Amino acid sequence: MSEVIKIAYLYEDLMNTYGDSGDVKILSYLLKQQGYETQVDDVSLDTPEFDAQDYDFLFFGGGQDFEQTVVAKDLLRHGQTIADYIEAGKPLLAICGGYQLLGDYYKTSDGTVIKGLGILPLHTVFKADARMIGDTEFETEWGTVKAFENHSGRTYLDDASKLKPLGKIVTGYGNNPEDGVEGMRYKGTIGSYSHGPLLKNVNLAKALVKQILANHQTRLAADPA
Repeated sequence: MSEVIKIAYLYEDLMNTYGDSGDVKILSYLLKQQGYETQVDDVSLDTPEFDAQDYDFLFFGGGQDFEQTVVAKDLLRHGQTIADYIEAGKPLLAICGGYQLLGDYYKTSDGTVIKGLGILPLHTVFKADARMIGDTEFETEWGTVKAFENHSGRTYLDDASKLKPLGKIVTGYGNNPEDGVEGMRYKGTIGSYSHGPLLKNVNLAKALVKQILANHQTRLAADPA
């Protein structure tokens, strides 16, 4: 019987734009090639509080503005378990809106401030009249990544000693028009504006699979049952 990799998809029914669910499907395919089955659980509005430590990987996709506002309010009840998971260095991938919500806040075009989880020192400001859309390319530790971005939010990394960019922009905007970088890395967490899905870039997907399998073995060692 194959071992099962447990994935928590945060708000799958609400945060799934521009092919983000494809990231989980790609990981499931690569894991199956290595002899593992995957169990994907949707953690959403009607889900009781969950323990992120029960999972090998967390995924948080992007959503439209209305859905993101709804998720922001509900997400706070899961804040501590997600924070503990991130601080333990376990793998998490957050795309667009999910990426923004791990930060301190995002400010809408009318000046409304929506509170994020405050786990990572970053913030986002929306500029509705200056949307960043199109193909993007950036250089990462694992090589070149090509994807698609479509966002009005401009994200700023507020602590360079803690957060590192995922990559350096070659084409496109990335986090914002000024900084020349895309996404964020902190321990095992990756944040990115890249849709398409991002993990069609097999170099990045395979690197993430290694992290997931390492976390899986650690989880089994801590709780063999």
